[in-house]
Amino acid sequence: MDRTNLKGKRVLVFGSGISGIGAVRLLEAVQADVILYDGNKALDKEEIRGRLPKNAACEIVLGELPKELLASLDLVVMSPGVPLDIAPVEAIRRAGIPVWGEVELAYRMGAGTVLAITGTNGKTTTTALLGEIMKAYAKSVFVVGNIGNAYTGAALSMTEESYTVAEISSFQLETTMEFHPKVSAVLNITEDHLNRHHTMEEYIRVKEMIAGNQTKEDFCVLNHEDEELRRFAQVCPAEVVFFSSLHKLEKGIFLDGGQIVMRTGSEEILVAETKELKLLGRHNHENVMAAVAMAYCAGVPMDTIRQVIRNFTAVPHRIEFVAEIDGVAYYNDSKGTNPDAAIKGIQAMNRPTLLIGGGYDKESSYEEWIRAFEGRVRYLVLIGQTKEKIEKAAHSCGFMSTILAEDLEEAVKICAEKANPGDAVLLSPACASWGQFDNYEQRGDKFKDYVKSLEAAQQST
Repeated sequence: MDRTNLKGKRVLVFGSGISGIGAVRLLEAVQADVILYDGNKALDKEEIRGRLPKNAACEIVLGELPKELLASLDLVVMSPGVPLDIAPVEAIRRAGIPVWGEVELAYRMGAGTVLAITGTNGKTTTTALLGEIMKAYAKSVFVVGNIGNAYTGAALSMTEESYTVAEISSFQLETTMEFHPKVSAVLNITEDHLNRHHTMEEYIRVKEMIAGNQTKEDFCVLNHEDEELRRFAQVCPAEVVFFSSLHKLEKGIFLDGGQIVMRTGSEEILVAETKELKLLGRHNHENVMAAVAMAYCAGVPMDTIRQVIRNFTAVPHRIEFVAEIDGVAYYNDSKGTNPDAAIKGIQAMNRPTLLIGGGYDKESSYEEWIRAFEGRVRYLVLIGQTKEKIEKAAHSCGFMSTILAEDLEEAVKICAEKANPGDAVLLSPACASWGQFDNYEQRGDKFKDYVKSLEAAQQST
């Protein structure tokens, strides 16, 4: 897109978080007239301005959205954290003002080839791995989106030779219009974010928007084990490439015992032996297959792909080994922010486990997670807003070994007291971190701090 066509346009950025600040930076760089708006009137304008570039000219508006402002706007850019069904957004739409998301803005201002990944779980690992593969192949690679690097921050540095590997959440997909990846992937779809999307049908619809502008000249990588994605494959506008951890596919990439195999229709390629990989668990082998398929569709030679996947290690906060103290192994799976992700965490444990769960309530149900314990969990130690709700679900499933803790620090102490040599202590909350922590990274870092304190205390005795 021509980067000059927002010059002089009056643009409202809705939301003052990381995405909003990134959008302001980009818009001011292309000489738009920017207003940064946040509905929270308790925020400090000076603190917000301190996060903007020193020469930022944008106006900051807090609290109620002034009606007279709407009449002057050419465009609104939404931060993904802002729900679309609140009154100010409805007023913007009634006024006929175009609404873009942060991803839409970055895509239109960027250039080159986009490889985009969504799904309920596995996005960050798959994005990080695909990013490493693309960096081994191309000189100009940007790894952006929900992985922690604002897409808007990279857009103006992109050229036609660039590759952008983007982790895209459902919140970001809701406000895309022209976003068109060359290769997309939907890793899985399980219940999550129903407090935002309200119905499973809407959540599914938004996730599948990632392929909405693709054509048969593009590729969409889908999980064959997901019934909804097999259905979507029938109507997907792109050429579908399946990955499977349970079935040998006639065409696609699949797990065959201890081997990852790709069939292209004309040849069968041994990608790697799973024992060569540093990533553990079937869910991680699915992430590897998705990244391999996407890179292959983007034209990366298999030798380059192979070299990277053999050396890639797990991302922080995803079944991350922290320490072994008195024969007890401690694992940080703070990124297990919903029940399905937390099921993957518990399934990766190969020893009796004391599990720390609970947090912010995203209106999930927890019975399936509890049934997945299958004798692996000795105690479930619960914290946060959902602790009573999860305890009730556990007891209804016949799992009675629950303990309620005041906070994460107390939960770690309880687990240390009750663990036996040969056990594992796993933080895999099945809930978001909000309320007690800023994000899952902070929660995971605190867990690691508490474990390191235990280790230091043990070493000093």
